[in-house]
Amino acid sequence: MNMRQDEITIWGGSTPRTFRPIWTAEELGLTYKHLPIGPRTGETLTPEYSRMNPKHKIPFAKDGGIELSESIAISRYFANKYAPLTGFYRPSGWADQAKEDEWICYIYGELDETSLYVMRRHGDLHEIYGSAPAAVESSKVYAEKHLNIIDRHMSGNDYVMGKEFGLADIILCSTLDWTHFYGFDLPVNLRGYRHRIMQRPAYQEAFAINYPHLIKE
Repeated sequence: MNMRQDEITIWGGSTPRTFRPIWTAEELGLTYKHLPIGPRTGETLTPEYSRMNPKHKIPFAKDGGIELSESIAISRYFANKYAPLTGFYRPSGWADQAKEDEWICYIYGELDETSLYVMRRHGDLHEIYGSAPAAVESSKVYAEKHLNIIDRHMSGNDYVMGKEFGLADIILCSTLDWTHFYGFDLPVNLRGYRHRIMQRPAYQEAFAINYPHLIKE
């Protein structure tokens, strides 16, 4: 860590979106308090949480007097404030920042929101949002199209932004984990990339924190 940190608390657990800020914090060596409240458990509807986050969503984070929701915003904030000078990708200017954000927006928009979350809403959560098999299947096909596009990009890169691990990799690999949970057969470059990223100590620590029910004794 390259500067003194304030007291950090992260709310939320058990989802790919809550995994992202936890993993970012672990990569950056931050000390934080984790409150693993879940979605749709009633924990986001308490008066105390509602005052902090009237969206009633997770993840949510506080860093001193800063309060943030949305997984990418929290992770970006941690990276911008606390990333070391080496060992974590830091854009060298506006153009590099724009290229990193381009990949992050693309991964989040086309895979997370447009594809995987539609599958979740009308598959896992069909009792709440309604069953829509056609929407689930078309979303899977749509995700596969964009996974192939990202796979071609990764064929010449160790990481999303080239040779250095960074925030775009946290967003991509956390999303690839979601595709794994849903039984996708990843293209060869992405399959190897995910396996390699999963060996990172910070990934493994964050995974155990966020998904304790998936960790075998």
